Amino acid sequence: MEKLLLGIDIGTSACKVAVFNLQGKVLSQSSKEYRVYYPHSGFVEQNPNEWWESVCTAIKETIASSKINPSQIAGIGIDGQSWSAIPIDKKGNVLCNTPIWMDTRADDICKETINRIGFDRIFMLSGNSFEPTYSTPKILWFKKNMPDVYNSTYKFLQSNSFIAFKLTGQISQDLSQGYGIHSFNMKEGKWDDSFCEELGFDRDKLPEIFQCHDVIGEVTGVAAAQTGLVKGTPVVAGGLDASCGTLGAGVIKVGQTQEQGGQAGGMSICLDSAIAHQKLILSFHVIPELWLLQGGTVGGGGAIKWFKQELGAFEEIEAKAKGSNPFKVMDEEAEKIPVGSDGLIFLPYMAGERSPLWDKKAKGVFFGLGYNKTRAHIIRAIMEGCAFALQHNLKTAEEIGVGTDKLVAMGGAANSRLWTQMKADITGKTINVPTSDTATTLGAAILAGVGTGLYKSFDQAVENTIVITRTHEPDLQAHARYKNNYEIYLELYEKLKDTMQKV
Repeated sequence: MEKLLLGIDIGTSACKVAVFNLQGKVLSQSSKEYRVYYPHSGFVEQNPNEWWESVCTAIKETIASSKINPSQIAGIGIDGQSWSAIPIDKKGNVLCNTPIWMDTRADDICKETINRIGFDRIFMLSGNSFEPTYSTPKILWFKKNMPDVYNSTYKFLQSNSFIAFKLTGQISQDLSQGYGIHSFNMKEGKWDDSFCEELGFDRDKLPEIFQCHDVIGEVTGVAAAQTGLVKGTPVVAGGLDASCGTLGAGVIKVGQTQEQGGQAGGMSICLDSAIAHQKLILSFHVIPELWLLQGGTVGGGGAIKWFKQELGAFEEIEAKAKGSNPFKVMDEEAEKIPVGSDGLIFLPYMAGERSPLWDKKAKGVFFGLGYNKTRAHIIRAIMEGCAFALQHNLKTAEEIGVGTDKLVAMGGAANSRLWTQMKADITGKTINVPTSDTATTLGAAILAGVGTGLYKSFDQAVENTIVITRTHEPDLQAHARYKNNYEIYLELYEKLKDTMQKV
């Protein structure tokens, strides 16, 4: 029988499960949504047990909707959203919901910790800013505000390591997710025990670190019964969703850059040393001895999804009449509007903003509305605003000498030729688009393929699975026209940021 690989993606709004052959072709896939909870201002939570329930359902559906025999699945890889802090006890019970990457409840704790230890000392070890969205402040928040939960916690897990635990019963921490905890030595890839104590949490609450392609265990009998998988199927540690997506887009060489267009946006530049910028994000790649300098923005597919949900009734009706989908209709509308949206500019800070602003109070803004503006103008401005956020991160990386000539696009937004071309025009860079828009689950599956020996190397895996299907060259005239709007985009935030703090 043909050997297959299973990739599991724990996203912000849903889990995705896909089965691939060794050529990277999707044979079957499923997606299941779960809830996001907003119990108080600044609190953004999810229930990890709901992730697991959705994963079980999605795996069963993936198997049932195809002719795949579960025994063909030779390895399982898992990727997940960043900066969770999932408290489990010694029996593996989840003690409460986890704050997710959008959660900013620990803002005061960040200020206290920076004042006590010093920003520079934290940054020198971890290569990352000390922001409330990271895992460390959330752990400290539990200790201060929910001491019963903290004291009962055996280990704090990340999103992918939680699913790996549910599948195998083994507790792990993969290398690429280490950056969320600021006692992680970014150059050496290990916990700094003394700095855990200085930050104020117990070192023994952190799991052992594994390479992302390491086999950490096998599917248990209990998990097999819940998922439809075969007991004994190998499971690798997996990694950060952005890093797995970077692998799944074929970015494995120094200087190559992934451009992300999922729920959120961003970029990941591949490095062979730990080069950090205080306004960006630095993590290990899922590939050994490589790092990723990342920019993570709130503005992405989620902004277009918001428009569809709140203002897109016309597009829904039009799509149904055409036998199309609302996003394609929105593309068609936006394409009729000239470069620069006739002066309409959108700040895509719909849930604050991550890099390079790190401002939880940043707000979404439409600037330049007038009676001459249409729904199509608004749609195009949203797309352009998210592309400006990408450019802002790329320009920030250039401040420390890290640049790139070409980008590789991944995520649902890469399906939009218009949006991808906008990004090429705004950044002035060539953008390649691989075959599959399932880059993240493919990257997780590749980790399983390397870990189980089905691929001899990451080079071989990428050569076998990644095919570039189209290329977007920047229109230099459009690039020149966008420069003015980009400068206004930057100026708007600078002029409004103090006002944003008051709302």
